[in-house]
Amino acid sequence: MLRFPVLSEGTEYLVMGHLMRRNILTYKAPPMNEGYDLICIHPDPRRDGIGLNASPSLRIQVKSSYATDYDRAFPIKEEKLDCFDFLVVAFLNVGNFLAGAKDGKSGSRDPEFYTLSSDFIKEHHDKKSVWQKVR
Repeated sequence: MLRFPVLSEGTEYLVMGHLMRRNILTYKAPPMNEGYDLICIHPDPRRDGIGLNASPSLRIQVKSSYATDYDRAFPIKEEKLDCFDFLVVAFLNVGNFLAGAKDGKSGSRDPEFYTLSSDFIKEHHDKKSVWQKVR
């Protein structure tokens, strides 16, 4: 499997930008922070909180895939399931890489983002598989 650390880091900033476009203050957690990548707060300082349970902040985990022909599953360890409020999975759709001798030069399309609650992740998490994926 190819590794692109710039894409992984860049995905967090891409998600930040999309959240900020929606007037959600978003801050990046320190690199290698355990359990979440972004912290979101409401821009109105007089408001008590945001989200489903009106918390003053939300912790966001970001997962990404660069390949357009990816199976849409992503790994997350069981011990991390209580470390975030929402998970944003970003399919960057850079190109086709997986099947055969594909080199990513074809199959490029716009990125897709899906925001999933921690309850959804827990419900669809396969802790029996080696990679502990969510499908």
